Amino acid sequence: MTYSLRLVSTLAGHDQRVWQAKWNPAAKLLASCSADRTVRLYQYARKESTITLDLATVIDTSHRRSVRSIAWAPSGKLLATASFDSTIGIWEGANGLAGSVPTEWECSSTIEGHENECKCVSYSSTGTLLATCGRDKSVWIWEVQPDSEFDCISVLMEHTQDVKCVAWHPTAEVLVSASYDNTLKLYMDDPADDWYCFATLKGHTSTVWCATFSPCGKYLASCSDDESIIIWQPTGDDGGLIGEWKEICRLAGHTGPVFSISWTAAGHINKDSVTLLASGGTDGSVYLWEIKSGGTIMAERVASIEQAHDADINSVDWLEMGDDGLYLASAGDDGLVKNF
Repeated sequence: MTYSLRLVSTLAGHDQRVWQAKWNPAAKLLASCSADRTVRLYQYARKESTITLDLATVIDTSHRRSVRSIAWAPSGKLLATASFDSTIGIWEGANGLAGSVPTEWECSSTIEGHENECKCVSYSSTGTLLATCGRDKSVWIWEVQPDSEFDCISVLMEHTQDVKCVAWHPTAEVLVSASYDNTLKLYMDDPADDWYCFATLKGHTSTVWCATFSPCGKYLASCSDDESIIIWQPTGDDGGLIGEWKEICRLAGHTGPVFSISWTAAGHINKDSVTLLASGGTDGSVYLWEIKSGGTIMAERVASIEQAHDADINSVDWLEMGDDGLYLASAGDDGLVKNF
């Protein structure tokens, strides 16, 4: 099967670098966050053979420093912002009729706990848990309560350096974290005690910037300052998540640190594919990898756009539109969000 990446639109407006761009899971919205401390929301619509994006609103957050990370709740109604000012904001639409996109968003909660820069925020698949991490080497897990209340249920201090990323498993309450200490950690809850680290993954030789589970939940991908992407799998024959994980595939091709990766489900691609994986980093290029199953996992780079941004790419994120195709949003140090 032949793949290609084609630029659909370029979204300007942020005054400084854009850290992330994330598609809303329930509404036709794309959110981006920046060092300029704002979040920009774009509404998209299908038009002929592509999509168009128009600015819906700009959220002037109350954060005092960069908004480093954003995460949509599974319902699509709440947006979490993590900032270098050490706090997390929870935003919800304040107007708009049922089915329409709010143009005004209010901060319904401010979460405090990290000692300094908060680097990443992530909602669990059920929306009942929120994970955050930061420069203070910690991972915090928060229970989402009614009326925008968040109770801290665990603080995990397993890493020896800055924690760059946290991400939830798509179906289980299993969390992964990635760190400046070159490792990944996997966590789960012990109902009789507390959350704990059940596995440490070692394979990268430098900072691990991003980690994300595959949509099927059977695999984990990580990317690093060492310019590589590693695909991991549980070592157990039964496919259970709890236990040790092993490296099963390593992807190379970027000519600098890889900052972000994103999976897309592949049921509509072809029967031999597990998924497609997109990656971006300091070389400014976007790579597309086909991950194939069939006994042994194999990966092949099937498309790329060199110099997709004229600067570091900090984030890539897939949008799946069924028969209408796949779209990829990227965010860069050039202050732009691009869609392919």
